[in-house]
Amino acid sequence: MTDQPFAQADADWLSLIATARQWFDGPHGQLLLQHERALLEDELARFFGGYLVHYGPSAAPSPAAVQIQRSVRLGAPFAGVEIVCEEQAWPLVEHAADVVVLQHGLDFSLSPHGLLREAARSVRPGGHLLIVGVNPASAWGARRWFSCDALQQARCIAPGRVSDWLHLLGFALEKRRFGCYCPPLASSTWQRRLAPLEAWGQAWQSPGGGFYLLVARKLVVGLRPLRQPRREPMGKLVPMPVAKVSRRNSES
Repeated sequence: MTDQPFAQADADWLSLIATARQWFDGPHGQLLLQHERALLEDELARFFGGYLVHYGPSAAPSPAAVQIQRSVRLGAPFAGVEIVCEEQAWPLVEHAADVVVLQHGLDFSLSPHGLLREAARSVRPGGHLLIVGVNPASAWGARRWFSCDALQQARCIAPGRVSDWLHLLGFALEKRRFGCYCPPLASSTWQRRLAPLEAWGQAWQSPGGGFYLLVARKLVVGLRPLRQPRREPMGKLVPMPVAKVSRRNSES
């Protein structure tokens, strides 16, 4: 795939994705992706099926899913993308994928609601949708207010808000995880010094990680728990009258 835009593509969207790819290729983006890959592959190891769809602005290879037969990348026409499409026009039939991964897709999107609906439509009933985003309640989320790079353009939608959107789309949230507790420092020396902070955050799963990972399962349409038949009250039992037997008559 080339880096040339395709016909009728939104110029603002292409510019946003190109800027995000450059940031993920830098030291801060690579640090974040490194921690994300570990958590994603840990979660994907328990899923199985035919197809995994990955959507995100970074040029890094898709996370490995050992029990899924085929993995495909969707997105803008840049290197590493196998199927070119816009964020709200995926060339997939409904319920086509067993697992869909949105890795910072909502962060760098012109319409997060539209992108999430498109991803949700592509997941089969019983399948899973994994969403990775920059945590606004972290040092990484705070950095976008002071930086002049692509992170300044990230939406950094709170995980609680994304969870509400998933619920409206018919998904049940199974897991919420956080990662990359080290602050956004490019210095390898400081990263080594702060390594214990990362170990502590992972052990306690504090919500202050630089990114969050949501794992949601698409509910099976049409299956509802059977309702027990209503039992009408039977009323109180009334003893039947018993005829008295006269001892005098029985002895005569």
